[in-house]
Amino acid sequence: MYRGSLVTSYRRAILNLLTGAIAGLVGGCAGPPVLEQQVLGYDEVTKTLDEKLLLLNIARVANEETVHFTSTSSIAATFNWITTLGVSGQIAESKGTNLFNFNIGGSASENPTFSISPISGKEFTERIATPFRDEIFEFLVFQGGIINQVMRLMAAGIEVQKPDGRFVRFIENDPRRPKEYEEFRRIAAHLQWLNDNRQLFVRPLVFEETLIADFKNIPRAEDINNGFNMGLRWRQKPNGNYELTRLKGGRVVVTNFDPMALTDQQRFELDEKIKKNPSGFVYLDIEPDGPGGNFPIQGAIKLRSMFQILNFIAKGIYIAPEFDVAPDIRSEETEAGLAATLKINITESPPDRRLPTIYHEGYYYSVNDTVWDRTTFLLLSVLFQTAVGKIENVGIPITIAK
Repeated sequence: MYRGSLVTSYRRAILNLLTGAIAGLVGGCAGPPVLEQQVLGYDEVTKTLDEKLLLLNIARVANEETVHFTSTSSIAATFNWITTLGVSGQIAESKGTNLFNFNIGGSASENPTFSISPISGKEFTERIATPFRDEIFEFLVFQGGIINQVMRLMAAGIEVQKPDGRFVRFIENDPRRPKEYEEFRRIAAHLQWLNDNRQLFVRPLVFEETLIADFKNIPRAEDINNGFNMGLRWRQKPNGNYELTRLKGGRVVVTNFDPMALTDQQRFELDEKIKKNPSGFVYLDIEPDGPGGNFPIQGAIKLRSMFQILNFIAKGIYIAPEFDVAPDIRSEETEAGLAATLKINITESPPDRRLPTIYHEGYYYSVNDTVWDRTTFLLLSVLFQTAVGKIENVGIPITIAK
């Protein structure tokens, strides 16, 4: 009997160990996939909400309603997964087969809490009503954006100027002014042709700014080292004194010549001239003696605000639809893009589920299913995120717990 008890205890220990091992294995396999699925799901929902909000506000403006944005500022979710394993069996002391029954079960749950913030207030209003800065234009083009497409979306028009910066006339990017609109489109297509042929430069001016012009003493070693780490440079002049300079990034230029081919003084003077315009202007200079110089122009690209961009797209639905414009013959062959900068389709029945869509006032508003329109909508999404910035202190958040 004593030996039989030992055998029984041994078998029970083996069963407990086996039970724990299987439960741990099942739990380890169930947890991570659930977490991965839910995190990716929340990310997809947030992306879809941003797209729908943009389309909703385009629809609102098209119907002469006021715009309003709401942001899901945070999602806090608690995940629980429980694995159960039951083992029962008969342990016989006599010879024969022992019978075991395994019951494996599991469950997973989540408890998300959403913080939804209405985006309003003076700071946000100023951000969506203030024209984008020239570095945002440069960033989109530098990251591979089609300059023709970026211009048509972001630019209110082109201000033609004299060499000294004085205003001559304005070329508006608005189909309600057909002649100006056609001229703007042809200039944008010409810049695209130059860019396609690697003959267009879109970059900020960089030059040395003098901080100390004539330092009569010898700089200390620690000043030289500290200055070097901050981008400062001490240089000895012919008279034995020292000057302190630093590299400075200036305003953005769009030219058919390399700005770095200019002297440092010329870049500084050009930047000083450009600074007469607000930061929402991008300096434009296509010189007659450079590539594409048979279509010269000097002035500035005037950028829109986020609200103006939404208004431009919305007006294109009913009031001022865009139309095809052939490139100027001086631009040779180039891709002018579709007639509309961003075409929004309005239908009574739902479109393809793959397309960004919103239902408003009995109709479905969706992005036209072309590469051009999807790319423009992507640019619009990036610009919106840039305009909104970090969501904080914009009102009382609404918290929803599931």
